[in-house]
Amino acid sequence: MDFRILTDKLLDDYTKVVHESPLDKIDKIEKVELPVDYFQFYKSVSSVYSSKIEGEDIEFDSYFKHKFLKVKFRSDYTSKADDLYLAYDFIDTNHLNLKNVIEAHSTLSSSLLPKSQQGLIRKNPMFVINSDDKIEYVAANPEIVKQELDKLFHDTEILIRSDLNPFEVFYYAALVHLVFVKIHPFQDGNGRTARLIEKWFLIEKIGQKASSVQLEKNYYKRLKDYYSNIKRVGLEYDELDYSRSLNFLLMTVLGIDEQN
Repeated sequence: MDFRILTDKLLDDYTKVVHESPLDKIDKIEKVELPVDYFQFYKSVSSVYSSKIEGEDIEFDSYFKHKFLKVKFRSDYTSKADDLYLAYDFIDTNHLNLKNVIEAHSTLSSSLLPKSQQGLIRKNPMFVINSDDKIEYVAANPEIVKQELDKLFHDTEILIRSDLNPFEVFYYAALVHLVFVKIHPFQDGNGRTARLIEKWFLIEKIGQKASSVQLEKNYYKRLKDYYSNIKRVGLEYDELDYSRSLNFLLMTVLGIDEQN
């Protein structure tokens, strides 16, 4: 494929590790009876655990009561997960492209950023700071952020239009997530948006089956690995090496096994 930023170089290694078709893995997930709408339930799971990855103080039990049993909590306790839930609603009926990602970010960042920065591509340098207050990562230079996003969504559109096998679908979904988060185009909400995009790509390619893939919860359960695997690719945007991304690319597809 005529990629501008993505790569297929790890696809053979990926397939050798995964062995079984990801769609077969999904079909083996035990279907549990839920007291609420199936899709709303899993959007809630996605919203809570993607929020928790970012350090939000929100528990699924409480959010379930808020969302489905109308139990009242402080608005600041549920607002960021609520915003993210609306973004997961949005991806069900909208095509994955840069324009819609910007709109989704505007929605999910409603309680994160001032109105003037919601859905706005940054024009300033961006550093990711770790828990020791040290620079963990230097994101794409502001002068190239838009062109890097254009490359990514050029490649994404090619993939959406292409006939991919199940291994390729999950491989590229995770890779788009990783490349997006490395570009880090927004002031905040980049991780939430990247995980949303991974789920969005899966929905584009396999439909509503993607709802049962609890990738956000899986990343939260392996939070240390999640961040170390992102870090493994490189500490500065200009020096990234995606040949070192296999461990990250495998996280979602191997995590499906634990849902069975």
